[in-house]
Amino acid sequence: MARVDRPSRLSRIPRGVWMLGFVSMFMDISSEMIHALLPVYLVAVLGTSTLTVGIIEGIAEATASITKVFSGALSDWLGRRKLLAAIGYGLAAVTKPVFPLAGTVGWLVAARFVDRVGKGIRGAPRDALVADLTPPEVRGASFGLRQSLDTIGAFVGPLAAIALMALSSDNFKLVFWIAVIPAFAAVALLVLGVEEPARHVAERKARLRFADAGRLPPAFWAVVAVSSVLTLARFSEAFLVLRAQNVGLSLALIPAIMVVMNVVYALAAYPAGVLSDKLGRGGVLAVGVAFLIVADLVLALGDTIPLALLGVAFWGLHMGFTQGLFASLVADTAPADLRGTAFGLFNLAGGVMMLAASVAAGGLWDAYGPQATFLAGAAFTALALLGLWRIRPLLAPPPA
Repeated sequence: MARVDRPSRLSRIPRGVWMLGFVSMFMDISSEMIHALLPVYLVAVLGTSTLTVGIIEGIAEATASITKVFSGALSDWLGRRKLLAAIGYGLAAVTKPVFPLAGTVGWLVAARFVDRVGKGIRGAPRDALVADLTPPEVRGASFGLRQSLDTIGAFVGPLAAIALMALSSDNFKLVFWIAVIPAFAAVALLVLGVEEPARHVAERKARLRFADAGRLPPAFWAVVAVSSVLTLARFSEAFLVLRAQNVGLSLALIPAIMVVMNVVYALAAYPAGVLSDKLGRGGVLAVGVAFLIVADLVLALGDTIPLALLGVAFWGLHMGFTQGLFASLVADTAPADLRGTAFGLFNLAGGVMMLAASVAAGGLWDAYGPQATFLAGAAFTALALLGLWRIRPLLAPPPA
């Protein structure tokens, strides 16, 4: 009897998911080219204070987290996730020319604010659209692939910015103009390359009711709870940069920290998603959480540049083994007609906890030093691992 080869897992991932991954990658390249330079541009060129930079970033990220809740629920009501994703990516794209044209801080603040509103609008509908497009047996691989492509953009963008600054004799505005190109390429890919599933469009609700969130099952809220505790341990990546500088890494090489983390993240995310489809989410997720404990301990106790880089690499492994899996678990546990709402609430909880974690990490650093910050992170990570063990019956292997 002739042997029939089963299609590879990559080939079973829908075309629309690939397109959404490339959309994320191109927009991240554009955004990171600008954001890698923006703090220096604000302080060195426009003369703003570092406090102003912190306020701008805080407002921007809070805006994105809050907007995700409303856009997710709206996508459930409209039954048109692609429309909201396109609006979100479109808003981000049209802000990009403002950065090279702006002559005052006010214009840059406005552009950053609208850019984050765009991120908030697109995030939950996009993730819900990935879930709508993907069969359950390749859901982990699909979210892992999208996350890998997104993270490629997160390290290609800063590398491109560094190279262009070197080639252009530190011409900020030239780099900002070049960043416009991948942003509009992302919008074109989304509009032309992604189709909304017909079955979801037909499921439009009679009216928008936030009370529908009460229909989200206990398994979903358990996932949110564990993820929230873990986010308390995974404070802002700015502390990775500060730790590297603290152990002696030169300022010129500081961008290498984020490059190392994101390269490892990108390489790990897809294989982790594939493993979760085969073995179940729980075990793979537990390994990812354990990677964060290792990262925190290495960063807390190591006082050399190689050990700092090793800790950052384990941090990237943790991100690759958890972020796509948590998205898969939200899709696994939420009803299909509430996926947008579920992703919005999940992202809001993460945003609030990230703010709290970063404030606490900064306070510990100032009061007791970097070791205290990372040891506290290890303790919260261990607590999240315990919570993950408690909800393990909810994380059974997905159907084959």
